[in-house]
Amino acid sequence: MNHPESYQGQRVVVLGLAKSGVRVAKVFHDRGALVTVNDKKERHMCPEASELEALGICVVCGHHPDELIDEQVALVVKNPGIPYSAPPVAKATALGIEIVTEVEVAYRLSPAPIVGITGSNGKTTTTTWVGNMLVAAGLKPVVAGNIGTPLCQAAEEVEEDDILVVELSSFQLKGTDQFRPRVASLLNVAETHLDYHGTMEDYVNSKARLFENMTEQDVAVLNADDETCRSLASRIQARKWWVSSNKRVDCGVFVDPPFTDVTENDESRHLVYVDEQGMSHPIVRVQEIGLPGRYNVDNALAACAIAIAAGASPDSLAEPLRAFNGVEHRLEFVRNDNGVVYYNNSKATNTKATLMALEAFEGNIVLIAGGLDRGLDFHELIPVMRERVKAVVTMGQTRQVMEHVAAEAGLSDIAVVDNMDNAAAAINEAVQLAQRYAEAGDIVLLSPACASWDMFPSYEERGRMFKAAVHSL
Repeated sequence: MNHPESYQGQRVVVLGLAKSGVRVAKVFHDRGALVTVNDKKERHMCPEASELEALGICVVCGHHPDELIDEQVALVVKNPGIPYSAPPVAKATALGIEIVTEVEVAYRLSPAPIVGITGSNGKTTTTTWVGNMLVAAGLKPVVAGNIGTPLCQAAEEVEEDDILVVELSSFQLKGTDQFRPRVASLLNVAETHLDYHGTMEDYVNSKARLFENMTEQDVAVLNADDETCRSLASRIQARKWWVSSNKRVDCGVFVDPPFTDVTENDESRHLVYVDEQGMSHPIVRVQEIGLPGRYNVDNALAACAIAIAAGASPDSLAEPLRAFNGVEHRLEFVRNDNGVVYYNNSKATNTKATLMALEAFEGNIVLIAGGLDRGLDFHELIPVMRERVKAVVTMGQTRQVMEHVAAEAGLSDIAVVDNMDNAAAAINEAVQLAQRYAEAGDIVLLSPACASWDMFPSYEERGRMFKAAVHSL
């Protein structure tokens, strides 16, 4: 797409309301475009519509009218969650009309360099951590997008000496064209969102668009322990910085000695930064990192590399590594109840995320799992279930599948919540069943390995209900 200024007098269709759609509509309206906003939700479910109509912007709710898209439309900006099979998107594609997401619009607006972070798991934690590190380094980060300020709003408000730090999903990246971050990171890739992308190839290619327009003046931070990240390296023109907890890397951040060389509690492990000249710089002991779990060590490595690439000194990173206690719904400490510690990991919407959460603890876990049935294979959980889980409580559409997986793992303490009609009652029952299995020294962990939409409007609401149930024990 061109700069929003160039659409003066031209028709622009914005698909989807909410905060990002409202901001995008205002961006083009303020620059003289003829904007129509469309959302298939009924009008009473679109409280943002009145605000836009007061500005003279046309808003259509409740359906996708046939006349919405025709040859006269210059640009479609769609909400990332709207599939490309949706009728107005498919029609725009057939007519050759350019379709982008808010990310592309924000890139055109921002005078500040952009740091883009994506991955199947750990995006929000790493993005938040990077923002904290850049503040500690005396720089001026603005964390925006899926967390923080709406992306287009931030892009209009930042100045040249700011750094726009953005968490990006595959849905957002699929709708980019010329988007070029100055620092970009792919944390990891796991099988997820196939109901949207259709194939892993499309999912991976969408993630890879993060690096599409980068040059040798830019830096790509990649996970050396992830097979997909390694396979994409040859396609990336940017300078590559690697992170690894399993081996030393020539340029990037790693654990030394590697996890593969030492026992879990070895006090000699450090995070080490290695620059282009091969000079290493110790940052902090692994045991001092503020978040538990091996996967949070990987997030910390990536955050360090991203922050350094964005201009932070390695010497400034130790304190934010120690001080950060995490993000809501991501291995979030909830309560210690008579020696039983409860954690909310509702954001674990795929098996890889739950696997990493289970590996964060040494054992004695009572796991609450299950949710929307996307046809995922949960059998990769069996080895770690055998090793670290003492009991499982299952719920949601996949409750019986999860029950069978737990049985295959050799567990005998398994409870099934059959209530699918009342989400609050179901989560309360799950917490009460978990409490019966748990003893002092145990962990009760909500880590569903599934999306929430079978019973809850979002993983956030699932996590909030879980926390309420725990606090009501």
